[in-house]
Amino acid sequence: MQTQEFLQRYQQGERNFGHIDLSGASLSGVNLREIDLTGANLTGANLSWSFLSNAKLIGACLRRADLRSAGLAGANLSGANLSGANLTKADLRLACLEAAELNWAAFPEADLGGANLQGVKSDQINFAGAKLDGAKLMAAELMEANLNRASLVGANLTGANLREAHLVEANLRSAILMGVNLIESDLNGAQMRSANLTGADLHRAVLAGADLTEAVLDNADLSRANLAGSYLLKASFKKALLLRANLQGVYLLRADLSEANLRSADLRKADLSGAYLMDAMLGEADLREACLIECRLIRTNLEGAQLTGCCIQNWQVQDVDLSRVDCSYVFTEFDYTAKVAANRFPVDRDFESGELGRQHQEDSSIVKVFFEEAPNWEALVFTLRRVELESRELKLNVQFFESAGEQNLLRLSANRLVNGKILGDRILELYPDMLEKVLAKGAEILSLLDLAVPSNNAEPSHKEILLRRQEIYQRMVRQISFILMSQTPDKFSESVQRLLDYLKQQGIPTEQIQKKVISQAIVQRAKQDPAFREQLLAWEKTASDRVRGSMMGEAVRYAIALLSE
Repeated sequence: MQTQEFLQRYQQGERNFGHIDLSGASLSGVNLREIDLTGANLTGANLSWSFLSNAKLIGACLRRADLRSAGLAGANLSGANLSGANLTKADLRLACLEAAELNWAAFPEADLGGANLQGVKSDQINFAGAKLDGAKLMAAELMEANLNRASLVGANLTGANLREAHLVEANLRSAILMGVNLIESDLNGAQMRSANLTGADLHRAVLAGADLTEAVLDNADLSRANLAGSYLLKASFKKALLLRANLQGVYLLRADLSEANLRSADLRKADLSGAYLMDAMLGEADLREACLIECRLIRTNLEGAQLTGCCIQNWQVQDVDLSRVDCSYVFTEFDYTAKVAANRFPVDRDFESGELGRQHQEDSSIVKVFFEEAPNWEALVFTLRRVELESRELKLNVQFFESAGEQNLLRLSANRLVNGKILGDRILELYPDMLEKVLAKGAEILSLLDLAVPSNNAEPSHKEILLRRQEIYQRMVRQISFILMSQTPDKFSESVQRLLDYLKQQGIPTEQIQKKVISQAIVQRAKQDPAFREQLLAWEKTASDRVRGSMMGEAVRYAIALLSE
């Protein structure tokens, strides 16, 4: 059929032109809306700028056809042969190209939003700059496809073959890429926020500078992939393979890498702040100068890993063997103002072989302090400040306090590695004395802070005075018992004496405390602790006459007499 006759019949209202032969026809700019060209031969036809919206081109042959800027919105091209066709800037929104042949077809800047391309077969197809938002590309064959700068927001590519495809700066935000083959593909600078890549194969893929924030890559294979400088914030890599992957300078903040295999991966200068690495494999991984702030390593394998220069501020390590890591030094704090790691440890030398592992067994940035009763928070604050002043550049922060029965646990975090046991003992040693001072000078402290409680001119009743004295008495008894069970005689003699003086100032008799509380507590401890008993006898010989003659001195000497009976 001649082209002129075909156009006349269309203008007269005919629409069914199934299996017509229009090969090589010049139909540029013509209106062929809703035409039926099922099985038609349009090989080499010029259909540029033509209007074919909602047309039926099922099984049509459009090889090497010119469809530049053609309007094919809603057209049905399922099973059509578009090999070598030029569809630059064509409008294919909501079009159906299911199982179509698209070998070497060109779709630069074409709009295929919502189009159905399931099961399409193509080799070296060109989708550069094309819009494929929401498109269906399940099981599509797109090997070596050019999708550079293409937009595939929310597109479904489940099971598609994109091996060696080019997706430089492509937008795959929220795209579904489950089980997709992306082996050796180029995703340099791609936007893949919230994309689902569960089970995807990205072996040797290039993802340098890509944004995979909150993406899901569970069970994905990224072995030998290049992710240098990529953004992986809150991304999930559960059970993913990242063997020998290049992760230099990546941002893995709060990423989930539980059970991931990162053996021999390059993580130099990577930021893993808050990352979760439970049961992860990091054997022989390079983590030099990596940021591990608040990183959680639980049963993580670090055998042979390089950790020199890591920032380990508040990292949480549980059931991890650090004795076999390669590490010369670490940083225990991060300077957020200068944006650099700070507080090198050790300060003026390097770790000996296996020393970090030994340090970890004794040292930690976490300090646990157990109190027999809930502490006075005012006294505790001053105690912690005193400890900070005793140690250069030490900063302590309260993480939580938990009271359960007789256990009162205070958990602190330090800004660098410390010996938690020694520091905890020091806090317990200083606390009683600080409590005494706070109780004695509490009103003055509040006044200095402009927090003085307005005085009540009304005189307290006799009952109120008795209740207040009873409360003070009970508090002091508990505190004195605690001091006697935790300090040496030369120290507790002065500490307890100050508390007794305080009670006397409050008009509270101390005779019962001296005989029943102090003496009995000393006797009980001496019977249980032979070393303390020796300290007690040594105190009796070396104590000054002033101390021996004090209320506390009398109580101690009475306890020694009881022990001698």
